[in-house]
Amino acid sequence: MTTPIIAGGILPRRLLLCLLFVAPVALASGGHDLTFQGDASFGGPHGGQAVQVALVDAASGEVLETKSGTVSADVSPAFSFDFPGALNEGSSYEVHYWIDSNFGGGTEGSCDPKGTDHQWSVSLEGSGEAVTHAESHDPGAQSDVCATFE
Repeated sequence: MTTPIIAGGILPRRLLLCLLFVAPVALASGGHDLTFQGDASFGGPHGGQAVQVALVDAASGEVLETKSGTVSADVSPAFSFDFPGALNEGSSYEVHYWIDSNFGGGTEGSCDPKGTDHQWSVSLEGSGEAVTHAESHDPGAQSDVCATFE
């Protein structure tokens, strides 16, 4: 193994080994990949707005991983997040996500009530293969998910 040079010095091997093995235990189990997408229908109402996504173990409520990005106004999918090796066969998951819409107020960068920031929860089952799940924009199907991101 080569030792990387960090900020003009050499990163000690012991620290490097610690950094290599800090990956979240819940996602290190060799499961199947999840790709979670929002289709082009998100672009019109939310293009250019921030989106945050969390993969949640449905049984325990544990947040396994979070990701963030920006909703595209003109590309399909409007957003896409990969969770490599995250899904175990026979396990249940939820994907919580919210878009920092700030319709009628709210605070930028903060998950506000669902009338202000759009937010959803999607249930998924782990299968014996990789999963690509695409959602369409549906403001009528919102769920309160802000607590997931606190």
